[in-house]
This record gives sequence, C-alpha cells and structure tokens, in this order.
Amino acid sequence: MTDTTPGNTTPPFIHINAIAGSLIVGIGFWLIWREWLAVAVVLLAVAAFLVWVGRSYVRVWAWATLLVGMESVSWPIVTMIRVRLETGDPTDQQMVEILNALLFGLFFAIFWISFSYGMFNWARRQETARTDSGSSATPSARTGKKRRTSR
Repeated sequence: MTDTTPGNTTPPFIHINAIAGSLIVGIGFWLIWREWLAVAVVLLAVAAFLVWVGRSYVRVWAWATLLVGMESVSWPIVTMIRVRLETGDPTDQQMVEILNALLFGLFFAIFWISFSYGMFNWARRQETARTDSGSSATPSARTGKKRRTSR
C-alpha cells in the first residue's frame, strides 16, 4: 500500500521498480563474482538505495542502469584478478576469457552508462517541466531578467 498523505511524493509501485532494478544489478553481480552471500547483500543494499533515490520511475531505472554499467566496467578487472589468483601464468583458455570479458565489458559499459545518462537527462527535463508548470511566476522572473518597460 502506498502512503496517500499530502506530503508524500513517492509514486505508487516505486518499491516494485526498485526491487526489479536491484534484481537486474544482482544478476550482473552474480555473473561477475558467483558468491551467493555477496549477491544477497548487494540485492538488499541496491534495493534500499533505489528506494532512497527513487523520486520517480525514471530515476530508479537511471540509477539501476548506471550500476549495471559500473558492473560492466568491473567485469574485466575482476576476471583478470581471478585468473591471476588461480594461476601465475594464464592458459590460453583463460586469456580468451579475459579478452571476452574485456571486449564485452567495455561494450556493455559504454551502452549502459550512455543509456543511464540519457535517462538522467530525461528525468531532469521532466522535473524542470513539472516545476515550471507548477509555478505561477512570469518567464522573466524565472530567468532572473528584468522586464523592459516601454517608454
């Protein structure tokens, strides 16, 4: 149930979107680390973070896609560290795994971070349009310029 008090500005079902976003981030985290306890901690932390920053659905998904982009950046780094810890000198199969992680990680990082940048801009435009339509100030008062008076 959503709170319907006049001061509440949280949209309905924002928690469901935050949980869905945290599941997406958690799946990416599991693909990188393969540790269930760490994934559970990340799921809870990301869900709480997304609810905290979630003034709108767009903001929740913008933050979720930014986190997925950051995971994509960390994927090749974690793969290289994991291979280095397993063996001192990587095998050909491990080198192929590092190359795949590097290429796909870079591609997906650019995609998801660019996508989240667009969503943040979209959210900012929505918020400024909402505040502009809600204010009764004249356009000159909003921009801080004085109106010219005719003589």
